[in-house]
Amino acid sequence: MSSQPSLTARLKKLGFVLGNQMRLYGEKFEIAGEPIIISDEEVLVDAIEVKSQTVKRMRIPLTVLKIAHQKVA
Repeated sequence: MSSQPSLTARLKKLGFVLGNQMRLYGEKFEIAGEPIIISDEEVLVDAIEVKSQTVKRMRIPLTVLKIAHQKVA
């Protein structure tokens, strides 16, 4: 298991920072919180769907987590 601070830092460098907008699962979201690390393979983030202004807790895609883990290693 990688250290949580390192993984959080890598995810932030990949764009998961408060206020940043990104496309996830085909929709545009604004990040509304810090990454929440459940395990190495499950990390959540609170985000606001730009179109509907709905707050959702999103799972960060595994492909993104794999990239973050590679940079940590």
